Amino acid sequence: MNAFTPTPVVPDPAVQTGLPVGISTMEKSFQGEVAGHSATLFTAAYDQGTGVGTYVAMESFEGSLNGQSGAFNFAHSATTLGTDRGKEFFVLVPTSGTGELKGISGTGGMSIDADGTHRIWFEYELD
Repeated sequence: MNAFTPTPVVPDPAVQTGLPVGISTMEKSFQGEVAGHSATLFTAAYDQGTGVGTYVAMESFEGSLNGQSGAFNFAHSATTLGTDRGKEFFVLVPTSGTGELKGISGTGGMSIDADGTHRIWFEYELD
């Protein structure tokens, strides 16, 4: 189950820009080598109609990576120009790991299939 919930916010002071800034939450589920669920906080300057904008997200994941279970946080961002995705940033938050994922550090990435399926991967080490 994936649930995306826009959250109304009015910055103070209000600044008018070419794209509106918004905040939302999202619940995600994962299957495969990355199995579990996450809760995500998003902020973005994004135009739904054209698909142009940039987002920044902080995600809290609980589940397993390659059979090792626990939880950790990761941050990611990207910019889209309507048909492409670039300028990606992806990092696992130091000291956020629990359980068998305690001490996790590293990076990762995300790709989006033509049908909208999101695929995530992690390049990580455990201390």
